[in-house]
Amino acid sequence: MSETDNQTTARQQATYQQQTLDLSIALLERPSVTPDDDGCQDILSKRLEQAGFACEFMYFGDKQAKGEHTEVKNLWARRGKGNPVICFAGHTDVVPTGDVNNWTYPPFTPTIADGYLWARGAADMKTGIAAFTIAAERFVSNYPKHNGSIAFLITADEEGPSINGTVKVIKALEARQEKITYCLVGEPSSTDTLGDVIKNGRRGSLGAVLTVSGKQGHVAYPHLASNPIHAAMSALAELTDATWDTGNDYFPATSLQISNINSGTGATNVIPETLEVIFNFRFSTETTEDELKEKTHAIFDRHFENSTAKYDIHWKLSGQPFLTAKGKLVSACQRAIKSVTGTETTLSTSGGTSDGRFIAPTGAQVVELGVRNATIHQVDEKVEIDDLGRLAQIYEKILEGLLLD
Repeated sequence: MSETDNQTTARQQATYQQQTLDLSIALLERPSVTPDDDGCQDILSKRLEQAGFACEFMYFGDKQAKGEHTEVKNLWARRGKGNPVICFAGHTDVVPTGDVNNWTYPPFTPTIADGYLWARGAADMKTGIAAFTIAAERFVSNYPKHNGSIAFLITADEEGPSINGTVKVIKALEARQEKITYCLVGEPSSTDTLGDVIKNGRRGSLGAVLTVSGKQGHVAYPHLASNPIHAAMSALAELTDATWDTGNDYFPATSLQISNINSGTGATNVIPETLEVIFNFRFSTETTEDELKEKTHAIFDRHFENSTAKYDIHWKLSGQPFLTAKGKLVSACQRAIKSVTGTETTLSTSGGTSDGRFIAPTGAQVVELGVRNATIHQVDEKVEIDDLGRLAQIYEKILEGLLLD
């Protein structure tokens, strides 16, 4: 590459970085603690409309009596009517800050220092949304008659219960037969350097609340009581030792973790009446929700067969596992990352759940690609400024790879 080409590339990178930084700051100044969007989507919709997107706000949840919108606010924006439909998905809501006095800089006063942009939501994931937007604007400017469609699905209900956000938007889109072909979720997927890891799937999450009911009594007279803790111990031991599956090339083995155990009155001489145990499965595509439930109940049925105590399990499925195998979307992401950063990308299905779990069941290919996740949900959340423009460039090259072929 000639010196002139190097100078041109440097100018382009500086432009990407400044544009993405400016939009990131505008979003980060809004204290959009879940499920409050606090005007972030209004900022995005105005820009997208100028780029030729048709923008639609979707509200789900309860309203106040005065008719004001207090529901979760969601933005669906689309440019084009043909296929394939490439959707950028993300969330404008952020987790609470905790004690603001513990922050080096005020969490909703975006601050540039030491090569980082500091603010709540800097990594998770307002800078990703800003990079989406800049990439789409520049791509549309360069290719106004591009193939297919570009879409944005932005919610303010990802960090909360996730019941009035992406899941409801997808249901509405499916009802009118509006399908997403490829989806890029801007979650912070990178580990050590930008683009070193992308998530091409996620494990399923199945939660359970176990309640064991016995009979309260005096510890000196155990024959007159039924201790729910003792009744559950052997079953819990087998549960935690069980092998649920061995995983596969994309997923680790399914795991179970007990996160909370609660029982007792606080007194040392009282056998409690009830025991509550909260546990969670993170499961691969090698097993199913029903298989996990059946195996769990079989363990407890066996251990409680001759017990005077009784058990009950309340189940909650937060998301099914999904996987986007190597194909057009994954390849486009890998090529774009390599072109911008020189990095060979690793595919991963690790981590928690994301809104990709609501989009993948429609048949869409889904990949998560964003900034580093080292400080997400932490005090002093921050992101490398140098990564912002490069992320926008990566997104734009993915658009080129999927819509210009």
